[in-house]
Parts: sequence; structure tokens; C-alpha cells
Amino acid sequence: MITLSSLSENNLQEILSKKNTEPPWALSSRKEILSKFSGLPSEVSPLYSKYTGLTVLRPENICFSNEEDISISKDLKIRLEEIKSSPSVLLIGSTVVHIFVPPELSKKGLIISTIQDAMIKHPELVKKYFKENSTNYEDRFLVLGSSAFQSGFFIYVPRNLMIEDPIRIVYSLKDDGTSSICRNIVISEEGSRATIVQELYSSSSLISTSKGSAKNTSEKGEIKEKKQEGYFEFLQCDIKPAAELEFITLQAMNLDTICISNRKAFVEKDAKMSWYSGMFGAHLCRFKTDSVLNGSGAQSEDVQIVFGTNNQMFDISSNLDHIGFSTRGKVLVKSIVKDTAKSLFKGMIKIRKNAQTSEAYLAGHAILLNKGAQADAIPGLEIETNEVKATHSASVSQIDEEQIFYLMCKGLDREGAKREIITGFVEPLSRKMGPFIRAWISYLFENKWTGKPLLLKGDEVMEQILEVEKSRYKETADIFEKHYKYR
Repeated sequence: MITLSSLSENNLQEILSKKNTEPPWALSSRKEILSKFSGLPSEVSPLYSKYTGLTVLRPENICFSNEEDISISKDLKIRLEEIKSSPSVLLIGSTVVHIFVPPELSKKGLIISTIQDAMIKHPELVKKYFKENSTNYEDRFLVLGSSAFQSGFFIYVPRNLMIEDPIRIVYSLKDDGTSSICRNIVISEEGSRATIVQELYSSSSLISTSKGSAKNTSEKGEIKEKKQEGYFEFLQCDIKPAAELEFITLQAMNLDTICISNRKAFVEKDAKMSWYSGMFGAHLCRFKTDSVLNGSGAQSEDVQIVFGTNNQMFDISSNLDHIGFSTRGKVLVKSIVKDTAKSLFKGMIKIRKNAQTSEAYLAGHAILLNKGAQADAIPGLEIETNEVKATHSASVSQIDEEQIFYLMCKGLDREGAKREIITGFVEPLSRKMGPFIRAWISYLFENKWTGKPLLLKGDEVMEQILEVEKSRYKETADIFEKHYKYR
């Protein structure tokens, strides 16, 4: 096995599948990009380094393997039965368990495949992402996801295709405690519309038994070496003119996992990118989202809900880069932290010289349920032109004891009162989402609050939640605050 600390362009092939048949240009590009890995920082700004949770990452204990032997848990088999009749992918580690594209959508040009198959079957669509420097490699994890990926998905939505059902992406790490690197690409052509739902899970076993040098040795001479399980991802979305793409992420990994994701969306003229995320799992969850509004009239919306307990750490970044004329960007992140959990929100609005009449809003709000919980927010503005509207805001507060007392007077116990307050805290965000997204997030929130496994299931509880959410309205008014205007 190769560890993250020893990974380089010289041993890259040792973590790739033994069946890897990707073209030579791809491997050459991989090695060229990976050579930059050790020379780049983990954090772009020294200001962020003060708050980073990356100190819990142990590169020498992050192990990668090219073995494809997998076992599918009972829960994942149930999940597969629930999604297999819709456009969907199930990946475990670097192994594809299931891919399905409805024949009627396949005839219209929809492509759902692994990134490896896309490099072979659709090089004209993929090659530019490897050959051209379409991304600036500002940190080492972006380099890692761009070059050393072992698996990933490729989705191509052809021109003017409207997909009614969401495309379901279910990903789980293997149960042997090894880590994985994914590179995912989504291309939404002009006039198209699609929704993608990504579910992220991890295994429950982190202890492997081997013979060699380690600290703990059993009576039989076997050595137990504890691994640190990690998921590393780079997701790139290209939204062509007048297209609309919704990307929903439900992160439900176990509380020993490291989850690091870099996401970039390039939005063209009159197109719209919507990010919706529910962050519930992982020991360290580090999500960095960049929405680059290239074309005039381009729009981006990023709405995230974070719920941390125990000693979890959430490091959420969301940046808006307004390049085109009259673009519109919104970011709103709400965090609930309990026990000794920590959350950090970082965001930057950049409005370039040619982006007049653009509007941007960025906000991070957190509520603390315990004295040991901690939250920080670092929003920022960089404005290079006039006649724009831009606002950022941040707040961190403890739960209001007067509100708890009031609800307890109405018959609720203390825990029930807290839950009602939290429900009201995230309510403005959930109104913007469709009933299915609200139901999924509510289901995971309920499971985490009560200590149940973080896995979506079509059980009776889910049906009850979904029935309630379908009866509610979807907010059409703008939930974002009024702007300050820069002249």
C-alpha cells in the first residue's frame, strides 16, 4: 500500500487499478500535476491556518490500495434496490458496482459513466480538463484530486435535455479502512436542466491486521495498525449558456473519517448553478466550493446545513467570483454545533472590473448548543468596480435559554425545546429546497440527533417525513438579506 505521505508521481501507478487502461496522455498529465503536490500549502491564506482542523490529518496513516475486492453491506444492497431503476451510480472505493442510464435518456445523449471509461470512450469531452489549466492549483488537495484519482464519475447532459428525475450518485469507502481519491466531472450543455444527488458514506472498520512494524502486537505476533480512513474529491462542473444544474450533497460518513472536497463550478451566460448540502458525518469535513460566474447574467446559489456533535470539525469555504456583467451570487451556511464540535466558515466575494451591476450575498451563521462547542466565521469582500450590490454577514451565538424556558412552559422537555429552536434556525434554508431534499436532510438530522446510523432509507420514518414535506410550500421569495450598494 502507498500512504499519502509517500505518494508521488513516481509511484502513482501503484494506487491505480490493475485493470487501468486509460490513454497515455492521461497518465502523463496526471504525473505532471502531481509533481506540484509537495510544493503547495494545505491552506491558501495564513489567516485560515490559525483555525484549520487539518492538524488531525495523519498522512502516514492514510493508505491507498489498488485492490478491487469489495463487499457490499446489507444497507448498501437495500440502497441499491431503491435507486437502481432511476439514473444512478453506485461506487465502492474505486470499484463500480452499478451504473444505469434509462434507455430513453441514453438515446437523447445523456452519458453517465466512470471517469476512466469517459477518458477512453469520450476523449473529446474529457481531454481538455487534463490538458488545459482550467483550474488554478492553489492548494495541495486540489492537486491530489486532479491527478491521483482512483475513481469518479462523468456526467454529460446534452443540449436542451430536461431530466425530470434526479441522477443518484451513491459512494462509499471500502470496509478495509483504505482511503480513496475521486475526480468527478459534470458537463451541462446549453439549455439543459438536471439535478444530481450525491450520497457519501464510509465503512465502519478502521483496524487492519498485518505483519510488520507497528505499535500494538497481539499474542500471536500479529500487528494491528490503525489506519485513518480518508475521502478526497475534486468535482468540476461546467454550466453552459442558459443551462441549470442542481447539485445536492448529503455527507453521512462515520465519525472517524477525513472528508476533503474541492468543488468548482464555471457558469456561463444566463446559466444557473445551485449547490445544496447537508453535512452530518466525518471527523474532519473540509468542503471548499468556488463558483466562477464567467458569463453575463450567470447565477450561483450555495445553501449548506451543518450539524456537528462529539469532537467533529467542519471547515466550510464558499467563494463567489464575479467575472461577467450583471451576475448574481448567493451563499448561506448555517451550522449547529454540539458537545465539543467545531465549525469554521470561510467565504470571499470577488467582483471583477467588468462585473458591473452584479449582486452578491454571503453569510455564515452558527448556533452553539453547549459551552464546549465552538464556531468561527471569516467572510470577506474584494470589489474592483462600481455599481454593484454586495453584502456579507456572520454571527455565532449560544442557544437562547429564555426560548428554551418558554417552550418548556408549553410542555416540551429540554431536549425537545432545543430541537424546536434548531428547526426554526434552519427553516429559512429548507424552504428554498424541494420536498425530497428537505425530507432527506430532515431524515439524516433526526437520525443523528437520536444516535441512529446516517444512511438514507425508504423506511416508514422517511415516508412520514416526505408526506409532511410534500404538504409544505416551497419558498419563492428571496431568503437573502438586503444589500449594501457600492457606487
